[in-house]
Amino acid sequence: MTNFESPVRHIPFSEEKVYEKLSNLNNIEAMKDKLPADKVKDFKFDADSVSFNVSGIGDIQLEVTERIPSKCIKFGSINSPIAFNLWIQIVSISDDECKIRITAGLEVNVFMKSIVSKPVKEGLEKMVDMLSMIPY
Repeated sequence: MTNFESPVRHIPFSEEKVYEKLSNLNNIEAMKDKLPADKVKDFKFDADSVSFNVSGIGDIQLEVTERIPSKCIKFGSINSPIAFNLWIQIVSISDDECKIRITAGLEVNVFMKSIVSKPVKEGLEKMVDMLSMIPY
């Protein structure tokens, strides 16, 4: 497993509010308009899973595998060209501010790591930027 991490972003809301919003995937509805429509299509979700099609990659389906209240939400791939997991980590800074980081673990060999490294890091940065701009 090769891990990739997003940059850390600060959010002007408590870790409880951020966790509450992100841990229920039904809240994705409010975020759909922030996704690049030319790259992400066929978005479907329920409280515990999400599926979509990424241009050039294919269909991806993720399921919540663990929730650690106010701290972390872990996802695992169910359907994906490459097996991976994703964690959204939330750390409190104060009563009304926290920071988040997204970590992705991919099952790739050394050759594939060099190919996917840059797009995965860019994707994680865009995801964490999007999550940092949501009104919680």
